[in-house]
Amino acid sequence: MTSAYAQSVDLSKWSPEYIRSIAGTEEVDTAAACSKVVPLDYKGHLSYWWTGPNDASPDIERKINDDFWAAWKTTYPNIETDAQNIDYNVLLDKLRTALLGNAGPMVLRLQILGGIEFSSKGYFQELKPEDVGYDTANFWPGAMKSVAYDGKYYGIPTNNETMAFIWNADIFKRAGLDPEHPPATWDEVVADSKQIHDKLGIAGYGLVAKQNAGNTPFRFMPTLWAYGGGALDEASDNPTYDTVELNNDGSKAALQAAYDMYVRDKSVPVSALTNTQNENQQPFIAGQVAMMIAHPSEYAKMVDLAGKATGADKPVADAVVANMRYGLIPEGPARRAVVFGGSNMHFIKDEYVDGGFDEMAAKAFACFWNSPEWSTKLAWTGSNPGNLEGFKTKWMKERLDTIKFLDVTTSMLPSGIPFPVIPQATEIMNIIVPDMLQNALTGKMTVDEAADDAAQKVDDLLSGM
Repeated sequence: MTSAYAQSVDLSKWSPEYIRSIAGTEEVDTAAACSKVVPLDYKGHLSYWWTGPNDASPDIERKINDDFWAAWKTTYPNIETDAQNIDYNVLLDKLRTALLGNAGPMVLRLQILGGIEFSSKGYFQELKPEDVGYDTANFWPGAMKSVAYDGKYYGIPTNNETMAFIWNADIFKRAGLDPEHPPATWDEVVADSKQIHDKLGIAGYGLVAKQNAGNTPFRFMPTLWAYGGGALDEASDNPTYDTVELNNDGSKAALQAAYDMYVRDKSVPVSALTNTQNENQQPFIAGQVAMMIAHPSEYAKMVDLAGKATGADKPVADAVVANMRYGLIPEGPARRAVVFGGSNMHFIKDEYVDGGFDEMAAKAFACFWNSPEWSTKLAWTGSNPGNLEGFKTKWMKERLDTIKFLDVTTSMLPSGIPFPVIPQATEIMNIIVPDMLQNALTGKMTVDEAADDAAQKVDDLLSGM
């Protein structure tokens, strides 16, 4: 493989049309490529933790997961593998506990937000794509930024994702809004959510504000960045991560928008304070939520739910699927923004691994998982291949042909902003930002007080207090 493709990616061309034009233009042989890294007859052992499909996942994700493990066993039959699929909201705490007891796995796939915490504490080995047969230039710069700490790389981006804006065209029409055009700005989201609630008595926007849950920053930070806010200066072209921006005018405007929808207009679910995105799925398929931010997998999930609906619920669910639309996430006064998300693969240092680290087995696995083939397949409904060569494969073409709206979410990638690449990012995003929302939405604090309180907590966290 060469780096020519990745280096030639022109973000100004990154559109649904461009993505479709390169799909299916390259053939790959995963086993042959990985055999150059680790012989296929290598005998060893592997332990692996990751967050895989769960009950809320579309059926196709569970099938591909099964296909992957069968292919891995066929390709490297002599590597004994212990793989644990751990819930997204449990993985970080479980890992912290395991590492303190020197009982971690060899290889780990961790959400993009978590890696720097462990890299900075010395738990992870240095790791870059070249170590497992790939070229760093074949991965998004923003993704490589998320695995960089103190000038060194500590992981490989497995998948990258940007979400999109989803709306129900029938609800829009019944509420007197343009059914084929979503709100263009976040101010319009607030106004449209109110109009939907006032006219139809249902939730306009599926706000998510649960504490200590990754869904919350992934859906609130795009609003905050759009208004010109930030946790730090992560939205700037050259962030230094030494300026706290949670209480600037833009951040307060975004928090005010959430307050207006939840408290003033009551146009979002009352349960938003305890909701993750999973809790928006049933109301959406029942026609009780009009708008939300989510992955392309949300469409597949709604098709699944509609297929399982019975009785009077069936025609309602079918109508929701037929009226489901995807568009770009609305803009704010400062920009259009979305979280540059995904996951990264890390190798844990030998002394923290239960049973010791098998370097060859780990490299074989990392090559296999991050190949253009499996990087694409394992991201089937909800993400995009971390390895940019995956965009050129026949599987990417199949995804574009079979997954409705995938090209829309993929076209949001250039608007992606990574969370601050600092060890404290997990606490800022999963604890401080959701707490800020809760403080304002429950009336415990005013919007200004909640923003100031959150900014002070970040400042204290960064100063080590």
